[in-house]
Parts: sequence; structure tokens; C-alpha cells
Amino acid sequence: MDWIRLTKSGKDLTGLKGRLIEVTEEELKKHNKKDDCWICIRGFVYNVSPYMEYHPGGEDELMRAAGSDGTELFDQVHRWVNYESMLKECLVGRMAIKPAVLKDYREEEKKVLNGMLPKSQVTDTLAKEGPSYPSYDWFQTDSLVTIAIYTKQKDISLDSIIVDHQNDSFRAETIIKDYSYLIHIGLSHEVQEDFSVRVVESVGKIEIVLKKKENTSWDFLGHPLKNHNSLIPRKDTGLYYRKCQLISKEDVTHDTRLFCLTLPPSTHLQVPIGQHVYLKLPITGTEIVKPYTPVSGSLLSEFKEPVLPNNKYIYFLVKIYPTGLFTPELDRLQIGDLVSVSSPEGNFKISKFQELEDLFLLAAGTGFTPMVKILNYALTDIPSLRKVKLMFFNKTEDDIIWRSQLEKLALKDKRLDVEFVLSAPTSEWNGKEGHISLALLSEFLKRNLDKSKVLVCICGPVPFTEQGVRLLHDLNFSKNEIHSFTA
Repeated sequence: MDWIRLTKSGKDLTGLKGRLIEVTEEELKKHNKKDDCWICIRGFVYNVSPYMEYHPGGEDELMRAAGSDGTELFDQVHRWVNYESMLKECLVGRMAIKPAVLKDYREEEKKVLNGMLPKSQVTDTLAKEGPSYPSYDWFQTDSLVTIAIYTKQKDISLDSIIVDHQNDSFRAETIIKDYSYLIHIGLSHEVQEDFSVRVVESVGKIEIVLKKKENTSWDFLGHPLKNHNSLIPRKDTGLYYRKCQLISKEDVTHDTRLFCLTLPPSTHLQVPIGQHVYLKLPITGTEIVKPYTPVSGSLLSEFKEPVLPNNKYIYFLVKIYPTGLFTPELDRLQIGDLVSVSSPEGNFKISKFQELEDLFLLAAGTGFTPMVKILNYALTDIPSLRKVKLMFFNKTEDDIIWRSQLEKLALKDKRLDVEFVLSAPTSEWNGKEGHISLALLSEFLKRNLDKSKVLVCICGPVPFTEQGVRLLHDLNFSKNEIHSFTA
């Protein structure tokens, strides 16, 4: 908030009195000191000296990119941060010679008699190193238009495809391994809001069926928009948002709420297990972004109310910090208000569950959120699973999220064991006490069999996760047997 007040004070934060300049690489290199620090991000140069004392990561982190292109470093640490909005008053100008950027494999759509598109001719190194280059075509009936995407992969599922249709802009992003294949077209005719998506897993084909508003024949699908028909690494793609409506909000603990958002009818999005999204809200004139892991509506199926198709809901368990910047604003939202939600991100692969026998979950506070979908999936979709054990760390009993649901689920499914650990319990508490430690973990993390396939998932505040991973290595768990979540 102090930074936002400073940016709105009218003070010259660039040192250029409102001028924008073109910055050469030689000029950029000169500004590499704490009180004169310029950084380039995606071709734009910012004077970040005024921001030094406000940067959560401290001065040293910013100085790592002083006088240079900090795009890669920025993306490694927090590429979700809306730096354009936060640093707009610090903008010095654009690089005279843009830093190298990834080639855009955009191809103008060619009209042919049957509406088919020729296969993309890609010879760049990236395409050779990545998956086989996908292709698409389209066909129509009097009332429908079907867009078919050929991924040339066999592990494609409904959560691999994200579709957004806004006005005449049609956007379909397909996640193929660590790459993103984008179809982005300004449709030549109007279509209705709702559409259907079908995946033929055996051949890796995706079909998106649009309903025409008028039963007329289309001569062509539409005109290409930004990055149309491109295949690029996911880490190099920008975040794409759609506005979702708040439809319910309920208390879970004294300071944690369960928010339920519904997607627009013109969006298809299913967040894969173990991945997160970003919520964006305008706060005092600046867009603030925070990452959250969606959860299921409940751990117990009988609690679910099938009012809407399940894939139209997104649930979030959010701890409200009274002195925070983002969560109080989120908590003040009324039913019907809109929240911007990004496409999913994360490096968790569901293939980690293949032939899994023992699953251990270590969570602290709202680090429990990634475990919700993992628990649901593990107990219903992993036939090889023998045991699931959750160790849930909290400060007090009142802080335990969904305690009764966890206890009921453990009674219902004998494969599940749940242990609660409190760091500040009352005198009536009979369970485990303390913080994450070697003593607690060595007792808890016992395999069902000596050589059983095991996975340990851990999530919580950064110190908890870092300490936990060190302890797991001390207990001889391999890197492939550990997955830590950051959101």
C-alpha cells in the first residue's frame, strides 16, 4: 500500500521528468547501482531504484538484474506479478534493440475449397526439440462448426484444453507436455455462448463444437489473431485471464473461507490436479495478483450439490489476513461480483501416481489446498494404492481446515490415516505437538512394504516446505519421490 501511495503521489520516479526514451544496451549497462538501477523486462526498461525498499525479496534480488535484461530471472521467481501495473510510473522507455524473443510461428489462414488448413511448416529448433507440431482443421454443417485439433499425443485429456470465446475472439490453448499450442482466431461469423469439447484420447484429437447464431455457410473460419497456430514453451506464454462470478462464500474456520466461482458459459477450463491459478483484483487503482490452488467443493461426495455441471465451478479455500492487501479485498466481494482467474500453471504430473502404493501428504495451514484434489483422486482412481497418510500441521484446533470431513473420510476409507499436529495447543489437546521435525517424520513416513512405490507431497509456508524437503532427504527419500508445492 505504501508503494501504491508513492506511485500516485505525482513524484518523478524515473528521473526523466515524464519523458520516455529508447534505451540502448550500452546505456542500460551504465545504470547498475542501487541508487541508479535500470532493469529491462520484456523489452521495456524500468528505473527500479525507488522500488528497492518496497521489494518483498529485498534489494539483493533486484540488484541481480541491475543494468541488464532481467526477464528470465523475473520469470523464475514470480512471473505472475503484474509488473506493468506496479512499475508503470517507473517506465523509462523501450529498448532500442529488443532483447531476443521467442519466434512466433504465426501462419495466415489460407482459404481452400473445403475449409481445411494446410499443415504448419515449422523448421525452427524449438519445434524439433519439443513435441511433434500439432495441426488443426475445421468443418461445418448448417448449424454447427467443429474445430479439430490434432495433438499427435496420446495423453491428452479434457484438462489439457482451455477454450475461451469472447465477442468474436476464439482462443483454444492445448497443453502438450511442457508446451502450449494456441489457436487464436477472430471468427468470421457469430456463434452462441455455449459449446462442447470432446477428446479422443486414443488418437490425441480434440473436437470443439460451436453453435452458429445463423444457419449460413461460412466461407472461412476467421482471421488469425496474436500468436495464432503457435507452439511455444509454457514458461514463455503470458497469463490469460477470464472473469468469473462469485456465487457463494462460506466460513470454514474462524479465518478461512470457501469461495465458489463459476466460469463464463463461453469458457472451458478444468484445473489439473496439483496445479494452481492466479486471482486478480483491482485494488486502489492497481491490479493485484495472487496464486491459489483450486480445491474440490468437499472431501465427501454426499456434500456436493449438483446444481451446475461440476466443471463450471472453481472452489478456493482462502485464509483471510486482516492486515493483508489482497485477501480482505477478496473477502469484501459480494455474491455476483467478478474475479479474474488465470489459466492453470504448475509442474505436477499426474503420471506420478502410476502404480503408486504409498502416498504421504505433509501440509501446514492453507498448504492443505493442493492435498484436497490429490486425496479425492488417490482414493478413487489409483487401484494400486495401499495407504494414504496425511500429517496436517496447524497452530490451534480452531485452525484445522475441514477437520470433521477428514475424520469422516478416514472412517469411510480404511486406507486413509490423518494425524493433526499443533504448535500452540490448549491443555486439553491429546494429539501430537510441535513443528515439522525428524522425530515426527521418521515415525510417520513408514512404507507399507520395503520397496513399495512411494510419493511424498508437501506444501505450506516457505520455511515449512524447505525444512520438510531437507528432512525428507535426510530420511533417504529420493528427489523423484518428493513433490513440493509452492501455491
